[in-house]
Amino acid sequence: MSEAKAVFESMLARFDADEADDMEAVFQFDLDDDSNYHLSINEGKCAMAEGEHDDPTVTLSMDLDTLKDVMSGELDGMAAFMQGKIRADGDIMLATKLTQIFPQ
Repeated sequence: MSEAKAVFESMLARFDADEADDMEAVFQFDLDDDSNYHLSINEGKCAMAEGEHDDPTVTLSMDLDTLKDVMSGELDGMAAFMQGKIRADGDIMLATKLTQIFPQ
């Protein structure tokens, strides 16, 4: 299993359906140094798939280390964005909810 896939598997394991209650969204992750993945949230469920989604709600571009640091809580997502470590396209406000939907 790729390192990126392992990160997304761990995110799925801690998905908080209550936080994502009325959410219908697709988070596209474009990783500079690994495969691209997307997480689809709909009706309180989350599904992961490899590759590009046709119509993501928000696209987040970063390297794998940045993703790991943000999802482990070592790096604040907003700080990473401000430092240029994360590039976002689409519904950027949705991206700020990522750590609430996938809490530590």
